[in-house]
Amino acid sequence: MKIARLYQPRNPLFWILVVLNVLSLGMGWATHHMTLTALGSVLIGGFALGNAVLGTWLAWRLVRT
Repeated sequence: MKIARLYQPRNPLFWILVVLNVLSLGMGWATHHMTLTALGSVLIGGFALGNAVLGTWLAWRLVRT
């Protein structure tokens, strides 16, 4: 498997992966620069975990195709 296979601009999965990475950046910024309640931390953490799982799955599909 080659990491270079991740770059597939004609594949919609690639662009979904890019959006997920930008979303991760936003969630990371929010957790570091904002004061969150316990509920906010749990919600951001849940979204971040789901984002990581979905991003890993999409990256795996791009590398395998």
